[in-house]
Amino acid sequence: MSAGDGYAVLRAAGVSLVLDLVGVMPQVLHWGADLGDLGPEGVDALRESGATARVANSPETPRAVTLLPVERDAWAGLPGIAGHRAGTATTPRPELVAADVEVPADGAGGTVRLRVREPIADLALTAEVELEATGVLRVRWTVTPGAEGGASGAGREVYDLSHVAALLPLPARATEVLDFSGRWSRERQPQRQPLVDGDHVREVRRGKPGADSPYLVAAGTPGFGHRSGEVWAAHVAWSGDQRWIVQRLSEGAGAHAAVLGGGELLRAGEVRLAAGESYTTPDVLFAWSDTGLDGIADRFHRRTRARRPRRRPQPLVLNTWEAVYFDHDLGRLSELVDRAARVGVERIVLDDGWFRGRRDDTAGLGDWQVETAVWPDGLEPFVSRVRAAGMEFGLWFEPEMVSLNSDLAREHPEWLLAPSAGVGTSFRNQYVLDVAHPDAYAYLLDAISALVERYGIDYIKWDHNRDLLEAVIRGGAAGDRPGVRRQTLALYALLDELHERHPALEIESCSAGGGRVDLGILDHTERVWTSDCNDPVERQQIQRWSEVLLPPELLGSHVGAARAHTTNRVTDLSFRLVTAAFAAPGIEWDITGCTEDEMVRLTQWAAFVKSRRDLLHGGVRVHADLADEQTLLHGTVSEDRTHALFAWVRLASSAGPQVARVPFPGLDRDRDYVVRVPDAFGPTAVHGREPAWLEQARRAGGFRVPGAVLVSAGVTLPVVQPASGLVLELTAV
Repeated sequence: MSAGDGYAVLRAAGVSLVLDLVGVMPQVLHWGADLGDLGPEGVDALRESGATARVANSPETPRAVTLLPVERDAWAGLPGIAGHRAGTATTPRPELVAADVEVPADGAGGTVRLRVREPIADLALTAEVELEATGVLRVRWTVTPGAEGGASGAGREVYDLSHVAALLPLPARATEVLDFSGRWSRERQPQRQPLVDGDHVREVRRGKPGADSPYLVAAGTPGFGHRSGEVWAAHVAWSGDQRWIVQRLSEGAGAHAAVLGGGELLRAGEVRLAAGESYTTPDVLFAWSDTGLDGIADRFHRRTRARRPRRRPQPLVLNTWEAVYFDHDLGRLSELVDRAARVGVERIVLDDGWFRGRRDDTAGLGDWQVETAVWPDGLEPFVSRVRAAGMEFGLWFEPEMVSLNSDLAREHPEWLLAPSAGVGTSFRNQYVLDVAHPDAYAYLLDAISALVERYGIDYIKWDHNRDLLEAVIRGGAAGDRPGVRRQTLALYALLDELHERHPALEIESCSAGGGRVDLGILDHTERVWTSDCNDPVERQQIQRWSEVLLPPELLGSHVGAARAHTTNRVTDLSFRLVTAAFAAPGIEWDITGCTEDEMVRLTQWAAFVKSRRDLLHGGVRVHADLADEQTLLHGTVSEDRTHALFAWVRLASSAGPQVARVPFPGLDRDRDYVVRVPDAFGPTAVHGREPAWLEQARRAGGFRVPGAVLVSAGVTLPVVQPASGLVLELTAV
């Protein structure tokens, strides 16, 4: 790091951020590859070499993209801040007051704290721009109207904030945009398009990121892939409404071509600030890589792992939902526990159907008391059975939702987050509870805490099955007000308070599967449920793209029945085992009906994934770039590159070459590796015969091959049948 009058240079993990602090507002001179220890002369050269030529019919002052771009800067794109005071003060002119630079003792990264004044609307703004040790860049703004009137006495009116966006510049070589969409049970589906003039804007208005969440927006050099290309990416770490943007103006963005960023999407009237009140944006996280999307993923994985002080191995889970659904019979569930213990399961989660009035999905949400008609002795007999088998106990909740057919809704209709004119459409027969209502919040906190204490609950699966449409706070004569932001903050507070009361409690974020997967919720929970779809064909792609942001140990993935609950597709047990192994594995299947052979295979698989947990949940995830989208080669490589597990997968048939060499990414070129085929996954369906070297590896206990051959030339792999996969274990010698 270096800093001086008028500039700041932050460096970490091969990344440089260079800020110009000379002008009226800071500008990003460079964000990307490490430029070394630039001193004043180097910064001057960077600054002067980026000065743009003046062309005809352009501003006399060159356009500049500041950290808070506005029209004063001749910026015709999305402004960094927008709002008004009773229809006035609509063209802000922020001015830098002071910039303070803090650097950790090891010199990796650092934080620039900015103090900014905006005289037109009489605002005080502060910003934290932190380059973390992982190379991830974090940007956060706070806006506070002043106590005194501004240039026009504006301080007498509340300030209606429309938005604050964190925006960073992109170079001209970033010409393609990748983000994600999807739907229930098909989350994180990639969509790629060229970056052209105009706005690529994604707005989330579901009250949560949603199954169609943009998730991560990346811009990169042409054809960037998992292992190739230069990529700039952004993630809005927030669990409510969001705005994401990649924007290119026809005249460019000063010395740059475009901007990338986003922030919270604020509903009209949602943030109205009186003098002295503040609004703080969620963190927007940016990452750069010159090694493709795997490089972006590695930065985010390292960041997430470093920020989890309670980190421990993810236990092997059995969830009861697809095993019994609402049929909560103690005898049947007890047999399930006994079978799970035999397999080696470490945690049992009792899913939906245990609470009062809940015999199907039409009633009961909100009544968080045990249904005595089903559980006359409470959950104690079941929990005791789980504990006696040496396993942890988890329980399903959906606290933010309420059924109209519930005692809670009948007794407290004022607790619904819905218009005064009446509730709108339901999702899964449920509506939204106003978690920010003080009495509703206290009820949830006490009801959940009482159950955690009574049963010693280790884990909560926290569901959220519907969108927040018409999510307004009932105001009576004063009028209804938007409530999504308030609801999101109350959720965060409730999760934090539960953790404070129960320090050992772990909570999984589930939202109709993967509808609330973001780094905001993961500041308050321990993991996420990736998708309600346990079909391994769909899951391979869902997990592939979920890993661009999250490490695999936070992505719950279960072995389901042969016929998938969500797609009706039938797949082989081997492929289901392969797919779940490369995430946070579990089982969601009525294993009381398993054959003896299936039980043996589950037991062998469970022992294997637990014995390789340090690698699977602590290594570097890698993905090969293959021309055939129906084949995948992905793996986990230890930090020292001495140990790796790879999955070779075929999703469907294709017209590609049958016997081409496939390079293995992430290995050490200068080592030899012994390749083995673990027998824990059972037989793989292969078309014809395997390559001779692989048959030799099975017979001789391993096949030795130089790392340079694996990395650069590759090896031929078997032509596995559609919906099949093969696991290979590589050990350096």
